[in-house]
Amino acid sequence: MSYTSFTLAHFSDVHLGPVTVADVFGAFRLKRLIGGASWHFRRKGLHRNAIADALRADVVAAKCDHVAFTGDLVNIAARGEFKRGLRWLQEFGDGPRLSFVPGNHDAYVKVPLGAGVEPFNRYMSGDGQPSDITWPFVRLRRNIAVVGVTSAVPQNLFRAGGSLGAQQRNALAARLTDLGARGFYRVVLIHHPPLPDLAKPRKALTDAAELQSVLEDAGAELVLHGHNHRALFNTLKTKSGLADIIGVPSASMVDHTRQESGHESGHESAQWHRYDISRAKGQWQTGFSSRVWNGAEQRFVDGPTRTLGE
Repeated sequence: MSYTSFTLAHFSDVHLGPVTVADVFGAFRLKRLIGGASWHFRRKGLHRNAIADALRADVVAAKCDHVAFTGDLVNIAARGEFKRGLRWLQEFGDGPRLSFVPGNHDAYVKVPLGAGVEPFNRYMSGDGQPSDITWPFVRLRRNIAVVGVTSAVPQNLFRAGGSLGAQQRNALAARLTDLGARGFYRVVLIHHPPLPDLAKPRKALTDAAELQSVLEDAGAELVLHGHNHRALFNTLKTKSGLADIIGVPSASMVDHTRQESGHESGHESAQWHRYDISRAKGQWQTGFSSRVWNGAEQRFVDGPTRTLGE
């Protein structure tokens, strides 16, 4: 007997625009000036709010059981950006419906408490923790455990990497081990690619090797990330079986096949991914499907599908 237990939507790297003069100079940091220039001279031609809005509508229409968002809602972590971003995110529904982990652009510079992602706590809190954030957070949805970690830490100029740190890695190991022993399908959410050599050094997770060891020892069924603006498919052998590690392209990227922006992005067209998780004869089964932005039709269309683990 086989049954569909859970449907999960995943998107990442919205980079919601615009970046205004007030965003850059309201609480001035040199890195914000550099990021603002990058937005105006390059990124605004690649990331389109209209595409992000179409993706949001497509995800909502799919009526998945849960939505996972792995960071980079904004660009330079300005207060105005976060206010606009929160309004955009609220269209998905209330906090329990969507799980969010921040990306490096959401921690672009160090900001005062309350001026950054704190208003998003409803999307980052674990079960029974409506206001206080403890990393990693755990949300149980039937027989699925959604585990969120943050790799978002302010970086020096021209760096876009991230780090978990020993405390968070140790806590993650304990939670994954416990959840596995209790029979949950474990989905880990992280912004940066979680394995070594999946990102350029200046953009990489500094403790990816240590995180890989955690995943190998504690186990996980599915690890979802963003950051590279590409669809990435990797697997990792763990003590509890094979873990699928999958990255999704940016949620707002123009159709690269049509070069709508006049720029060569080197990145893939906007996508979101759907996971259909079921259990049969004591074994987990995960179906993967994608929805891809088609610039010619100005809508999301069906993309590649596969059964994970085959």
